[in-house]
Amino acid sequence: MKNDNPEYPFHAEASALVQASAEELFAHLDDHSRLSSHMSKRSWMMGGGQMRIETDPLGGKAVGSRISLSGRVFGLALRVDEAVTEHAPPRRKGWATTGTPRLLVIGAYRMGFEITPQGAQSSLRVFIDYAWPATGLPGLKGVLAKAYAQWCTQRMGRDAAAHFAAR
Repeated sequence: MKNDNPEYPFHAEASALVQASAEELFAHLDDHSRLSSHMSKRSWMMGGGQMRIETDPLGGKAVGSRISLSGRVFGLALRVDEAVTEHAPPRRKGWATTGTPRLLVIGAYRMGFEITPQGAQSSLRVFIDYAWPATGLPGLKGVLAKAYAQWCTQRMGRDAAAHFAAR
């Protein structure tokens, strides 16, 4: 799917077939700590660092709810604040950055997922539309941003599929 929004000129997405009903999958992904678990674990893509995920009392499960991620990556302090922009169980959820994110390889973004029931399983599409960061590594921004966006969406899809395959 092409992104025509000039605020977020770049796009990445991944799909996965998940052995769960749309309702089960949405309930699992609606918990941001599960959805973003790849960010809270140390990995080479996270520069050996990790991010801490915090939500407001609504838990990131309603339009307007707030989510914050903060931590250290490659030894640098990073922070991003997000707000839920769409919450339509069991089919769609979306969120976007608020303020100016303090990130290395991508800047402002909007993300989301769509679930399409397919009998006892579901098709999951995870997407991100993003801009380059205001600061960062000038010559490498495009390459790093694309690689990170692809990694992130693929991990969300793979992690969801693996969670339900393990049942």
